[in-house]
Amino acid sequence: QVQLTESGGGSVQVGGSLRLSCVYSYNAGCMAWVRQAPEKEREGVARFRTDGSTRYADSLKGRFTISQDNVKKILYLQMNDLKPEDTAVYYCTSSPLWSTCFSDPVASFEYWGQGAQVTVSS
Repeated sequence: QVQLTESGGGSVQVGGSLRLSCVYSYNAGCMAWVRQAPEKEREGVARFRTDGSTRYADSLKGRFTISQDNVKKILYLQMNDLKPEDTAVYYCTSSPLWSTCFSDPVASFEYWGQGAQVTVSS
């Protein structure tokens, strides 16, 4: 079973930056960051496929960057110019399905971390 452990969450003011890290136990075909704000559905933030390809939610392009160190087995999410609407619990998730990495709904991903709280205040 793949284990995922997030870290790096916290509180930051508007315009600030945070970097989330997710230590994983196994290199999966597809990994992603997903967030869930209070009383909202989970939202896919960014996806990383093992060939290095990435996809982002349209609303987040240019502010968030997903990357991976597959030697250390860490997935990162660099978040810049944070806004109050970025406040959410951020989850690291993975799927073994490389070919459908960018098309499968994130709810179908098999393994999930415990989540990291990110709070952006004005």
